[in-house]
Amino acid sequence: MIKALKSRWLVFAIILLLAGGGYYAWNKLKPGGLPNGIASGNGRIEATEINIAAKIPGRIHDILVNEGDLVEAGQVVARMDTTQLEAQRRQAEAQLQRAIISVDTAKAMVVQRDAERNAADATIAQRMAQLDALERKRVRSERLITTSAISQQVLDDDRANAQAAVAAVAAAKAQRAAADAAISAAKAQVVDADSAVDAAKAAIESITADINDSVLRSPRYGRVQYRVSQPGEVLSAGGRVLNLVDLSEVYMVFFLPTEQAGRVAIGSEVRLVLDAAPQYVIPAKATFVADVAQFTPKTVETAEERQKLTFRIKAYIDPQLLRRHIQQVKTGLPGMAYVRLDPKLEWPAQLSRTVVQ
Repeated sequence: MIKALKSRWLVFAIILLLAGGGYYAWNKLKPGGLPNGIASGNGRIEATEINIAAKIPGRIHDILVNEGDLVEAGQVVARMDTTQLEAQRRQAEAQLQRAIISVDTAKAMVVQRDAERNAADATIAQRMAQLDALERKRVRSERLITTSAISQQVLDDDRANAQAAVAAVAAAKAQRAAADAAISAAKAQVVDADSAVDAAKAAIESITADINDSVLRSPRYGRVQYRVSQPGEVLSAGGRVLNLVDLSEVYMVFFLPTEQAGRVAIGSEVRLVLDAAPQYVIPAKATFVADVAQFTPKTVETAEERQKLTFRIKAYIDPQLLRRHIQQVKTGLPGMAYVRLDPKLEWPAQLSRTVVQ
């Protein structure tokens, strides 16, 4: 009976000792028990959220990840249906072939028109020679008619032949002008055909880009938080498929009053203690201090600070540390942030012994 009573007292004493130790640790870490050079504020673990969305309207063909999966940067996470895009690309490729053939045809037409112009030049030279010969004959006939060496009929024929030769030269020159116009038109067709080739190539590149964009990849390393849509659903442009949490940028946002916030420097050491795991202390660094004061949000304010203006502060956790404990990284967890205002001040034992490494 006495032994049993002693055992009960021993258990009771151990419980009191543990409770006292816990109370002492809590009392040392609460705001009122901190050294003057250390400030504290409560907040939540947050991370950058990324929406993976469809660039163009379409139907979701497949989603390759589930909620909670870790994904690497560049990893394929979903695919959109590209049946229609593939058909459009084949059509554009056929148009490209037609445009290339049109270029060859237009260039051949230019060669043909050049040949016609050369023929017109030769005709002009021939008609000019004929005109020169007939004009000389007419002049001779004009002189001979005065001596009655030839008849009036011969003179009339020579005059008519000379006039016909003038008309033939004019006709040949007109043919040359027409050939020049035809060459210009043929060259314009070449330019138009070249433009059609460029347009077809651009269409193929655009469609290919849309096909490539239909393979949705993770832009960063992170965890799938939500499957916003499901395979088979039709999305509009910008329709969300997945929501990711970027696990390389995890931080806690907390608030400090003006007097303390003014002493926080960028890069100041911060210690985070989460409510879910108070036995661990997580190192972080202050990377942002707001320029403008604001009221403390209701989700994190205390009774004494409801009417005080505070400054928002971000404390980022080292990405390498996050990688080593990636399975335990969760967002939304509440906790406390402790920031060292005086870099020469030593951390209290409760904030330095159990630091997560």
